Amino acid sequence: MTAPHERQDRRQLHPLPRGLVELYGLIAVLVVLIPEWLADGTLNIGQATAPVETLPMRARAWRILPELRLAAMSLRELRRLAQQQRLGHYASLSRDQLTLHLLKRLRKGERRRTIRLGAGRRNAL
Repeated sequence: MTAPHERQDRRQLHPLPRGLVELYGLIAVLVVLIPEWLADGTLNIGQATAPVETLPMRARAWRILPELRLAAMSLRELRRLAQQQRLGHYASLSRDQLTLHLLKRLRKGERRRTIRLGAGRRNAL
C-alpha cells in the first residue's frame, strides 16, 4: 500500500490562473452561443408578421407525395386517416406500421384513379 503522503502528492492539482479560465469562458461563448443566436435569428426573419409555424410546408412535394404528407402528420391525424380509409385494427398499430399500411392503401387508390382516368380518356377519343 502507498503511504498517505504519497496519495496527496498524486492528487495535487495545479490551479489555472483566473484570466485563463475567463478566456476559456469567452471562447466557449463565441464558439457555441453566438452561432446559435445567428441561426435562430436567420430562421425567424420572415416570421414576425406571418402566423407562428415552425416549418412551413409550402413546397409542392409536401402536398403531393404521400410519404411526406404522412411524415408530417401526428399520430392522431394518422389514426383519423386510417379510420377514413377503413383500415382495420389501426388503433393498435405503431406509427411506423400505420404509415406503411396507409402508404399501401394510398398507392392502391392512386392506381385505381389513374386506371379510371386512362379509361375515360380512351372512351372520349
